[in-house]
Amino acid sequence: MDIYLTIEEKYLKAVDHLNYGKITKALKLLNAIIADEPFYARAHYQLGKLYYFEINDYQAAGYHFKTCVELEPSFPDVYYYYLHLLVFLRMEKLAYHIGQKALVVPGVNIAAIYNQLGLMAERKKEWNNAIEAYRKAFLETTYKSEKDNTEESIERVKAKKHQAKKYNYELLSN
Repeated sequence: MDIYLTIEEKYLKAVDHLNYGKITKALKLLNAIIADEPFYARAHYQLGKLYYFEINDYQAAGYHFKTCVELEPSFPDVYYYYLHLLVFLRMEKLAYHIGQKALVVPGVNIAAIYNQLGLMAERKKEWNNAIEAYRKAFLETTYKSEKDNTEESIERVKAKKHQAKKYNYELLSN
C-alpha cells in the first residue's frame, strides 16, 4: 500500500509519526523519502531535528540541516534549529554566518535567532555583543514569555560583565 503514496503523503505520515513519538517509523519513512527524492529539503529538515534531539547524532543533524538550507534557503523553520545546533557545538564562525543569513529570510523567528546569537556571544564572554543581540531579540519579541526570557538574559549578562570587571580589578589591585 505504501508504494501508492506520493512523496508529500510519505512526508506527512513521517511527521505524524514524529508527533506521536514513533521515532523508528518516522526515521524509516524519512530515509525512504531521501532515497527516492534526495532533493526533498523538508525531509532533510525533519531528519536533522530527529538526529539532533532524539538520536543525539550531531554530525548527521548538521548534515541534514545544512542540506536543507542549501536545497531550500527560503524555508524559515530550519534556521533556528540549525543555529541552535551550531551554538551548542560552539561552531562560532558558521553560527554567525547562518544567523546573519537567517535574519533576511521571511518567516524566520527573528527574536529566536537574535537570542541564539546572544547566547553564542555570551559563551565567548563578549558581553557587549551579547547584550546587543539580546536587545535586538527583545525588540522582536511578541510573546510575554519571550520578553521575560530576553530581559532575564540581558540582566544575566550585565551581572557577568560587572563580575568580570570586579574580578579584574581585584586581581590587579593585589
